[in-house]
Amino acid sequence: MIRYLAVGACNTIFGYGCFALFTLLLSPLLSYGYVVASLLANLISITFAFFGYKWFVFKTKGNYLREWIRCLGVYAGSMVLSAAALPLVVGIIRRQPGHDRSAPYIAGAIVLVFAIVFSFFGHRHISFADRSRTPRSTG
Repeated sequence: MIRYLAVGACNTIFGYGCFALFTLLLSPLLSYGYVVASLLANLISITFAFFGYKWFVFKTKGNYLREWIRCLGVYAGSMVLSAAALPLVVGIIRRQPGHDRSAPYIAGAIVLVFAIVFSFFGHRHISFADRSRTPRSTG
């Protein structure tokens, strides 16, 4: 769990940094630039996270491509949920005085917390599950 949190913290900083940069660049160009920024940032940080989890957390020896595809599958669910939640959360935050410009950044941080929890269980049970272990019969 400690290794997961360390890699997760590093990936969170990297991924949120990408999100903030893309939001800054895309918001003047697109009405919902922060949604596009979220999708782009997630796509870039997936491979970054994959290697951290594979090498330092779950330490699997399996096929890179197969595990990366499973990792993409886990993150795809998180990406879709995050992209769908962002406009709602941004709208709520913008109702607070003085947060119109910062709303996408605050919403991104809030949505990120839920994505982290979702991703942990997805990686544990799907991306990096130990397929060599079979459940023992207790009967």
